[in-house]
Amino acid sequence: MANIKSAKKRAKQTIVRNARNVSHRSMLRTAVKRVLKALEASDATAAEAAYKVAVPLLDRFSARGLIHRNKAARHKSRINARIKALKTAA
Repeated sequence: MANIKSAKKRAKQTIVRNARNVSHRSMLRTAVKRVLKALEASDATAAEAAYKVAVPLLDRFSARGLIHRNKAARHKSRINARIKALKTAA
């Protein structure tokens, strides 16, 4: 355990930030999973609606460093390609 006052404060901040990051990462994964579930069900409108919710989350959390920006871009690109393929097939 930390003995110095500033180290104690840092330890507290780390705990709070870790909890926030875990919560945000979970929210992000849930949003992406909702899109994928809609795609699995071949529901283009639901997938598109869920995609519109997921994209700002991906952008926001990649800008904050929660996930890498290339990972966010990869998710957006692959999901969007699947939505477009589903629309053209239908």
